[in-house]
Amino acid sequence: MVSNFSIRFLPLLLLTACQSTPPRSIAIQQSWELQVGHQVGDYSISSGLGDITLELGGDAIHMPFDGRLQPMENGCVALTSSEVPAYLFRLCGLHRAAEGVRPQGHTIGRAEQLVFAALRKQPDGTWTLVEPATDLIEQFLLE
Repeated sequence: MVSNFSIRFLPLLLLTACQSTPPRSIAIQQSWELQVGHQVGDYSISSGLGDITLELGGDAIHMPFDGRLQPMENGCVALTSSEVPAYLFRLCGLHRAAEGVRPQGHTIGRAEQLVFAALRKQPDGTWTLVEPATDLIEQFLLE
């Protein structure tokens, strides 16, 4: 049995539940040159400010220099090299990534979307995200 109280206040409860809160606005204090809609080579950037996502459409990614590819969490791989010892490059979205020591120019794998991050080793041994140079990303895209 429905009480008189429930019938009177049900429309008020429904009205309150349907009201939305205003969108939250967050100011970003850092801006990167690589932004959504920009191009790197023939590929467009679909996300930026941290990980950079490139729309590759299944194209290949290559070793920009001699280095080692190691598995990471979430199916990503890490590229390290004695040529750039203070940096680690995280590549996500690769199909069947070639792990192990690989020479410059070797095909790492293919990706519909490549999620790329450059990390620099800090004096305390931790890693921090840094904006990668466009010409560095292009080296991963060239044979």
